[in-house]
Amino acid sequence: MECVAKALEEVLTAAVPQGCITVGVYEAAKALNVDPDNVVLCLLATDEEDVQDVALQIHFTLIQAFCCENDINILRVNNMRRLAELVGNVKPGGEPVDLHCVLVTKPQSSACKDSALSKLNHFCRDSRCLDQWVPVINLPER
Repeated sequence: MECVAKALEEVLTAAVPQGCITVGVYEAAKALNVDPDNVVLCLLATDEEDVQDVALQIHFTLIQAFCCENDINILRVNNMRRLAELVGNVKPGGEPVDLHCVLVTKPQSSACKDSALSKLNHFCRDSRCLDQWVPVINLPER
């Protein structure tokens, strides 16, 4: 599992400078509607207090259904603080971002990114074989 978390960190740190990240539930829904074929990974992130948020859980259910229908790998991520460190938690205007949904779009090719993304793809595929359609990844603190 540590290997998968490390691969996820590699994919995110490589995708951010290339602009291959879409952050926010609403922004992700718009991106999925416009070009779902360009999305390679969907992250749904929560902290303990988010579990009780019914509206957020409904959004997650709809996003998961859309991603499954369009063959987009989905991961559930715990530790939003670490996710914020990886993708940034403030918009250019100083406004905090909604990290509950993060999409990764196709990056420009690089051996490191391809290897890490390939690990994530294999993990998601193996999880689906075990009837875990949305596996949970715990991002370790740094």
